Amino acid sequence: MDEDLLLDLFSTLPAVRIKRMFGGQGIFSDDLMVAIVISGEIQMKVDEETRSAFEQAGCTQWAYLRKGRPVPMSFYSLPEEALDDMDEMALWAERAFQAAKRTAEKAPRKQRAKRKSARAEVIG
Repeated sequence: MDEDLLLDLFSTLPAVRIKRMFGGQGIFSDDLMVAIVISGEIQMKVDEETRSAFEQAGCTQWAYLRKGRPVPMSFYSLPEEALDDMDEMALWAERAFQAAKRTAEKAPRKQRAKRKSARAEVIG
């Protein structure tokens, strides 16, 4: 999908950047992934607080196949009307951004591996 179009669609969010990934494009705001473009379709980040709004709007959950079985992801399609109405788009983008923030807050922080100090062993 055209990068300039994506930047316009997500322009209401802070520090938006587009990154190539998974054969598509990831859309990031403040270094949080808020959406992904797969096969030309925008998939928005959801969490338990926003999932029902996407489902009520008729959006579908993105899943990929692994070993022939679908693996559902925490991304839902964007309602088509959002592409034609920037106010509507801003609402969905904000929902995805807030879901990404909540998800990041819940994720355990990676801890650095403790280095083992070398100790001399006295023999004898």
